[in-house]
Amino acid sequence: MMWNAAKNKEIGRWTKPMSKHAIRHLRGEPAMSALIEKIGPIRLLPRRLPPFQALAHAIIHQQLSGKAAGTILERFKLLFPGEEFPSPAAVVGTSPDKLRGAGLSRPKAGYIIELARHCEAGLIPSLPECDALTDDEIIARLTEIRGIGRWTVEMLLIFNLGRPDVLPVHDLGVRRGFQIAYGKRKMPEPEKLADYGRRWGPYRTLAARYLWRAADFTAKPD
Repeated sequence: MMWNAAKNKEIGRWTKPMSKHAIRHLRGEPAMSALIEKIGPIRLLPRRLPPFQALAHAIIHQQLSGKAAGTILERFKLLFPGEEFPSPAAVVGTSPDKLRGAGLSRPKAGYIIELARHCEAGLIPSLPECDALTDDEIIARLTEIRGIGRWTVEMLLIFNLGRPDVLPVHDLGVRRGFQIAYGKRKMPEPEKLADYGRRWGPYRTLAARYLWRAADFTAKPD
């Protein structure tokens, strides 16, 4: 597949030099600079898992703490012995009740089966296909699937594909981190955070990672 040069520049995953440029850019703002100084370097290496696996991870993590989601994820994988991670074909042939036995809610069990069906039908882009799509193109394609909203796709873009300019403004951790780092009395509304976050582009992913870490400082243990 031929790469479009403009897309290639937009899509580009994190590299060491790019991270240095990102830090230098974000340090231009006093509050963010203080946060970076306090937290130190953050690794930005993408996981590069098959999209089905990465999206299933994200669905399981929806509205759950990391510890609770991790427990359910391990139970989910144990439902399919002999596989490091269940294949879409295996999930399609599984009943929602079996998935609920791992701790998944009824809606999430249905969402993962629906995701598997779309994958089996060839409607989920592979990693190489994702690499040839822009962030907006991936969001538009995947949010057509029941149970996959913008936040879920943003987690794919950030943690699996390594896209450098994603700011999940509806994420409570990011909003809370902004409140803490910038000394605000309340969390910003998503629209306000999106507007403010434009100054962090084209490195909004790194800004989001630092805001998550700011929220972690005051989070209660799981």
